[in-house]
Amino acid sequence: MSEKRIYRVIFLNQGNTYEVYAREVSQGGLFGFIEVAGLLFGERSQVVIDPSEESLKSEFEGVARFYVPMHAVVRVDEVQREGTARIVPHKEEGGSVSNFPVPLYTPGDGGSKR
Repeated sequence: MSEKRIYRVIFLNQGNTYEVYAREVSQGGLFGFIEVAGLLFGERSQVVIDPSEESLKSEFEGVARFYVPMHAVVRVDEVQREGTARIVPHKEEGGSVSNFPVPLYTPGDGGSKR
């Protein structure tokens, strides 16, 4: 029963949508962040090289785990098998909808009396 889970994590980063596959996804030790560890890249097919996946490999080379702000996470799925990791630029998607930045935590008035 040592079934290893695979997660697909889709998040926004610097005007691009990142889709990565990982072994571990959890609420990180940093408040407001999702922790992603054990990145998986398609080692199955060495004949065909996907430039998007290669750029992700080089970007995350040497990274054991990374943290994504909760408001940047679009979706986290548990999947049966690993797919192709990729980066999709927002400009090519054709959509005109953008996320509205909202604070995750808004501090109160600090206990001041009025």
